[in-house]
Amino acid sequence: MISFVCRLIERHFLLLAIALSLAAFVQPVLFVWMKAYIAVSLGIIMFGMGLTLEFSDFEAAVRNYKAVGMGVLLQYTVMPLLAVGISALLGLPQDALIGMVVVGACPGGTASNVIAHLARANVALSVTMTLISTCLAPVLTPLIIYLLLNQQIEIPFLPMVKSVFWIVVFPLVDGLVLRRLLKQRLDQLLHIFPSISILIISMLVACIIGLNRDMLASFPLLVFIAVALHNLGGLGAGYGAGRLSGFNHRDSLTMAIEVGMQNSGLGVALATKYFGIASALPGALFSLWHNISGIFIANRNRAVSSGGEHEGKS
Repeated sequence: MISFVCRLIERHFLLLAIALSLAAFVQPVLFVWMKAYIAVSLGIIMFGMGLTLEFSDFEAAVRNYKAVGMGVLLQYTVMPLLAVGISALLGLPQDALIGMVVVGACPGGTASNVIAHLARANVALSVTMTLISTCLAPVLTPLIIYLLLNQQIEIPFLPMVKSVFWIVVFPLVDGLVLRRLLKQRLDQLLHIFPSISILIISMLVACIIGLNRDMLASFPLLVFIAVALHNLGGLGAGYGAGRLSGFNHRDSLTMAIEVGMQNSGLGVALATKYFGIASALPGALFSLWHNISGIFIANRNRAVSSGGEHEGKS
């Protein structure tokens, strides 16, 4: 029975996310309570990831330094430049332009690791890229914003590193250690964790919609188009660069997810603090959109992977 429910959840990932999102738009109170538990929820997902990984996966990711380096490079070049180019092309107002640049200058976020996990991409590679881009963010994010906007901002290094440690590293390592210690006993339970991750990420997307319902009701179409193009451009650049560099589909997909999905929460916080609430709009929309596009990618890749597995067995 449990296996059937898990398969049902995995098969209808996108439908579940859409249904919860619609419910959140109609009745935000059903999901906004999760705001206080976002970090804990992401930690639970990261713990589940750790249970499915081995330490050797991270050794392989570190050895694949070319993919890591390219992913981080694209993160801090393609995304800021795309932000400027798309804003100019669509003629966005100054506040929206600023918000786009701020989001584009941010590192990869934890959501990219979750989507990589759900899409059956290279999770160890995704986490490695996120850690490196986050550690570089206190230097590179303000520098990029200064070069493009001529505005100085400051990002405290230690709080950012602590946040990534407690949300990403700590639960992930816990899962890795527990898997090593109790491998045979855990093997029978591992199949439920993808379904748990799907439920949590679907509820988190619904929470984001509930928290931003009033803004979404006004539907700033031009900014939404800019944000969608920004995200899709990053996804395409990451995947295309990976394939052109000779990486396989799995690593190229990982690079696409990592480049295209920004730490939009940081972008919203920086835009609000240094430029005003109007500049936070692109970050808020990005937070919603990159999860939706990520869920679509994860759902599609899981379906393709499952189809390949079934063909291989037949």
